[in-house]
Amino acid sequence: MIRRLAETGSTNADLAAALRGGEALPECDWLIADRQTAGKGRQGRAWFDGAGNFMGSTIVHVTPRDPAPATLALVAGVALYEAVVPLLADPSALRLKWPNDLLLSGAKLAGILLERAGNAIIVGIGVNLAAAPQLPDRATTALANHGPAPDRDLFAQTLAASFGREVERWRAYGLDPLLRRWESVAHARGTPLTVQPPGESVLTGAFAGLAADGALSLSLADGTTRAIHAGDVMLAKQES
Repeated sequence: MIRRLAETGSTNADLAAALRGGEALPECDWLIADRQTAGKGRQGRAWFDGAGNFMGSTIVHVTPRDPAPATLALVAGVALYEAVVPLLADPSALRLKWPNDLLLSGAKLAGILLERAGNAIIVGIGVNLAAAPQLPDRATTALANHGPAPDRDLFAQTLAASFGREVERWRAYGLDPLLRRWESVAHARGTPLTVQPPGESVLTGAFAGLAADGALSLSLADGTTRAIHAGDVMLAKQES
């Protein structure tokens, strides 16, 4: 089910409040909004709410039998990729960037935000369908810059179906197939990256794939490999 709102503060916040209030929310149902007045991305950044864009959230009820909840960022990334790629004349221009960005021709097209609420993970996704913000620190784009802007409601249906399938696969088959699939549609191994881990200095290195737990493997100049579990990751020479 997809529930639509004309305006709200944040679809993630709405679902969190419903869970705190004891509401029984079905897994993989979506709440989407025409406008968010307090939308946010990672690190508390504001999220652009251009008219015609997709802004929505869903939940996954996690259990001890499931893979690590943080890997739902990878699940969401693959689901998002699968929803967007049929809309492009040149699918090779679409790439995932760890942990939760979708890039089109190197510019940010979409982002994912995971938040925990008890035994549920709230998955928020924003996609620039019709318009993209102008940001001082990173390139952005919208699907409307590469062809006709897709209908928001039709896109929501496609994404909801794709996300549901990927969650089923995540539960049924574990991380190995997910990690291989994610890497197959991400920037190539060896891509230069800069990484800002929380509370640390900026690291420079090259993408060395994903670790077995879904962490980013960063190859450093001294020949060692660093596992990155959190932080801002940018493509070198162009922040994304």
